[in-house]
Order: sequence, then structure tokens, then C-alpha cells
Amino acid sequence: MIAVVQRVLSSKVEVDGKTVGEIEKGINILLGVEKEDKIEDVKKLVDKIVNLRIFEDEKGKMNYSLLDIKGQALVVSQFTLVANLKKGRRPSFENAAPPEKAKHLYQEFINEISKFVNTKSGIFGADMKVFILNDGPVTFILDSKHL
Repeated sequence: MIAVVQRVLSSKVEVDGKTVGEIEKGINILLGVEKEDKIEDVKKLVDKIVNLRIFEDEKGKMNYSLLDIKGQALVVSQFTLVANLKKGRRPSFENAAPPEKAKHLYQEFINEISKFVNTKSGIFGADMKVFILNDGPVTFILDSKHL
């Protein structure tokens, strides 16, 4: 499971011109599910994300986590994160989980992170427009296989 985690001042996702999820200060998470991912990947990734000290203290040092600042999370499914780009010029999505499994683990991720912070989300499989006001910019790429 791969997540692109961005510290944001605000973020929202629209489907068909309507806002389906919107947050203020917190993190935007773009989430890709791989075919070998399991619920353990969800739990490891959520634990890492909510405890990452990526928010600045009064001295400008990254010392606070999402939990510390009582921030929000916006989770958006993005299967292109798991693309294989080694051969040719067209991405291969052979590593992506089948849609049913990906949707299930995406929802489990939302359920798990919601236990810790106020969480909003996009709509799995929809054509989404994501608006991200990245703060810093601060962006991290996390892979549950390397945590």
C-alpha cells in the first residue's frame, strides 16, 4: 500500500462539480492499493501517518503529529500510485489490487484512520478533482512494505 501524504492548510475533492470531502488544516492522503496488500498494511500505514511529526512547533521545527494538532485527514483513492513504469512509456497496472479488494482496503483505511482523526474521503473509482493547498510544501511517500 502506497500513500502520498501532504501537509495541507486545506484540501477538498469534487465529483461532478460537487464537493464530496473537504478538510481544513491536516493531511491529504492519496492512497494506492497493491494486489498483495492486507489489513496489516492498513494498520501499519495509519499508525505511521497519524504519528508522523510533520507539523511545526512554535520554533518552526517539525515536532507535532496530526494527533497533536487535532488535524483532519482527506483520503483519496489513487490506483496510479502503484503503476509499474519500468518498461516502455505506458504505465502498467499489474501491481494494482483488483477493484473489489482495493475498494475494501481503501474503506478499511478510512475506517481505521477515522478512529484517530476527523476524516473525509473521495469516492472510490470516481473521476475526482482534488484541490490541495500544500503547506510548505511538505510531502512524503510511504510504502507499507517498507515501514
